[in-house]
Amino acid sequence: MSAGLEVISPGLMTSVQDHGRFGYQALGISVSGALDTDSLDIANALVGNEFGNEAGTGALEIRMLGPTLKVTADSVTVALAGTTTAIEVIAPEKEVISACRSVTLHKGQVFRVAAVGDSAVCYLAVHGGFDLPLVYGSQSTCMSAGFGGFNGRILEKGDCLPLRQPVGTAASQRILRRPPEPDNSPVIRVIAGPQDDYFSAAGIETFFGQGYTVSQAVNRMGMRLEGAAVTHEKGYNIASDGIVRGAIQVPGNGLPIILMADCQTTGGYPKIATVISSDMPKLGRKMPGADIRFKPVCVEEAEAIARERHERQTALIGAIERFSGSVEQLEHLLMTQNLISGVTAG
Repeated sequence: MSAGLEVISPGLMTSVQDHGRFGYQALGISVSGALDTDSLDIANALVGNEFGNEAGTGALEIRMLGPTLKVTADSVTVALAGTTTAIEVIAPEKEVISACRSVTLHKGQVFRVAAVGDSAVCYLAVHGGFDLPLVYGSQSTCMSAGFGGFNGRILEKGDCLPLRQPVGTAASQRILRRPPEPDNSPVIRVIAGPQDDYFSAAGIETFFGQGYTVSQAVNRMGMRLEGAAVTHEKGYNIASDGIVRGAIQVPGNGLPIILMADCQTTGGYPKIATVISSDMPKLGRKMPGADIRFKPVCVEEAEAIARERHERQTALIGAIERFSGSVEQLEHLLMTQNLISGVTAG
């Protein structure tokens, strides 16, 4: 058994993801990468991994139900972000580690991430990252093509994820006192086109005026929506052209499909709009049954939003502090929080 994390139970759909592979779509290779890059970056920063490089450091993307893992290295520092669900140490002694806080675990300890109810995805990062090969410059798992990550697939029982640094130190533990408030707004901002002229005026009005619901048919390739059908004006077939993450295709039934991280590189349905990059992490967190409303913005607005998002994310990561784990530090953290929501009279 190599020094790393042994998979006791894989969870629902756990895979290794970073920011994805760029520059290869002309070869038919999907970008892939994390559905929620914001939470991925926070998880990596909490364990001391570098922030700001293009691909980032690969971490475990957890969907709905997390894995149970056993530490086979001497020690490892881990952190969970993108959810309020905690890391549960279940052997040899039980302990609960809150999200947005790193912890150093030692050989033989078994821990898990239980059911995640507040987001479709969250991320478990390890200090130093996983010792897995880069495929076209990325560790991201592209499940549709079967490469990247751990053997090109989701994790299975018995796998052992090797670590680049099989020793973690308590000194590297960090905490984010005030995690970002989840944005549960249904509004998803988009730029119209590139084939919005394929739709009738009534169809465009329906798309922007009616709400949609995320269907059960959602995965890393695409998100099918339920709601009012969008009417075409020039038919629903076009000569296949390039596809990007966030493109919204409308097939013959008139129900939009938002293309996600593992989407194909070309497609033959007209694209009514494209989700701005800043809203893709929010979209990646949407679970089946969530409401969505599309709001049009121009390119200049999207660029301004992207700059604001980068500044906000940089400030958030800059607020991460070293954490001793001592009782005194915990008491200090409790004293800084507003634990009383109201006052009642006797």
